[in-house]
Amino acid sequence: MLISISSSAQIKILFDATKAEMAGNADWVLDADTHNLGFSGGPAVAGSGSESNAQRIPTPIQSTITASTPETYWDGALSNWGIDCVKQGYTVESLPYNGQITYGISSNLQDLSNYKVFVIDEPNILFTASEKAAIVNFVKNGGGLCMISDHTISDRNNDGVDSPDVLNDLMSTNSVQNNPFGIAFDYANISQTSTNIANLPTNPILHGTAGNVTAVQWSNGTTITLNKAQNSSATGLIYATGFATTGISNVMCASAAFQTGKVVAICDSSIPDDGTGDSGDTLYNGYTLDASGNHQKLLMNAIIWLATSSSLGVENVSLPDIDFTITPNPIQNHELKFNFAPSDTEPLMVSVFDILGKTIKTVSLPNNGTYFHSILVNELKAGVYICTVYNSKQSKSLRFIIQ
Repeated sequence: MLISISSSAQIKILFDATKAEMAGNADWVLDADTHNLGFSGGPAVAGSGSESNAQRIPTPIQSTITASTPETYWDGALSNWGIDCVKQGYTVESLPYNGQITYGISSNLQDLSNYKVFVIDEPNILFTASEKAAIVNFVKNGGGLCMISDHTISDRNNDGVDSPDVLNDLMSTNSVQNNPFGIAFDYANISQTSTNIANLPTNPILHGTAGNVTAVQWSNGTTITLNKAQNSSATGLIYATGFATTGISNVMCASAAFQTGKVVAICDSSIPDDGTGDSGDTLYNGYTLDASGNHQKLLMNAIIWLATSSSLGVENVSLPDIDFTITPNPIQNHELKFNFAPSDTEPLMVSVFDILGKTIKTVSLPNNGTYFHSILVNELKAGVYICTVYNSKQSKSLRFIIQ
């Protein structure tokens, strides 16, 4: 069943802490008021020191954060990123170690349908079958997913899997659609500073409101291989030094759209690390120190893109009372043909968006019993686009292709 995400989800960001994101020297949480010996959400590790036990709501409360609030306001390696999100106007929460990853379960107060963006930073425990279905359905129905992997052989809780395993398993063996994003994390370990940025001058992740991204520094990270046959929208944004910026391999950061949702994938957990957290951990600031502050720009642009309302946003999730199809698809002769079965007499609007959510064209249609319509889209180049039919009571978005 299609679940609509609530309007409040447009500004709520959920950071996962259920998959040993705090094991070993990791501390990928916003804030933790308690620390427990060997406690990581997974097997206890001898000599691992105290592990952060993130609570749902960071403290002190985020309503008191101002433009000058320092990142030490909270205690976690993601505190700077979280506080920047609050300064942007979002609300942030952690999903604690004993929280449930669900989608469409109203009894779970932290069900993914209540959030706009879900951040998974270096998970070290495999997701269950139901959790994988929940995450992919969340994206399918309009959510934004930020996945951050670390290098291969980085198993922090000694359970036999590390973050490339966990994230690849999420994408390749879920019950919704295998490999829905066209993204696979490589089993690699690289350390380098790269200025090999894709030539995408209007891309909101590389050139967004947080600034222009000109470099990244990987400190034992991995790479991505794209599969455009699985998802033609999968896009490489940053590449390892020495490789072409238009290929499908050696990608350090990528994005994709899936149905009405969006995905960003980043290949090093050092990127959001702000150098705070457990005193027993090895702490290092990669968020603002490395790559001359470019990591802060990259991560904030990514969150803003994932959270921005568009044709791919949660407010345009398909509703069950409109029957709207595009045929043929791919379209022919730059003529977008569609039909629908209106349920009332209110006039309908049609909007066409590019894959990044930019509005290309909006036209109105009479709702007079005519079921077949067409509009010309001569201005569109070859690629993937979104068509949304809507009025005040109903809407539906479908992807179409121009070859």
